[in-house]
Amino acid sequence: MLAVDTLLICIGLFFLTVAAIGIVRLPDVFSRSHALSITDTLGTFFVLTGVAFYQGLTLADVKIMLILLALWHLNPVISHVILRAALRNGVRPWVKEKK
Repeated sequence: MLAVDTLLICIGLFFLTVAAIGIVRLPDVFSRSHALSITDTLGTFFVLTGVAFYQGLTLADVKIMLILLALWHLNPVISHVILRAALRNGVRPWVKEKK
């Protein structure tokens, strides 16, 4: 039987792998950023929560939770700023060509 910490880390690694595949497979910066911001936040949350469970109740857990809180708030903001800068620099969303 898997321990809770191992299970959380494996779930987080799954989300981070999906994010990496999304970066490679999606066509434009807007799609890639959407895939990355959502799955990266979830993946990091699960991995760091698994690490916190693995460490036990220590001062490191408080630091991990502060990092999680910062990431939870900063990832969407960073993604928004990058996409807004791309739009202002003339990058347009990908449109599927009609046959």
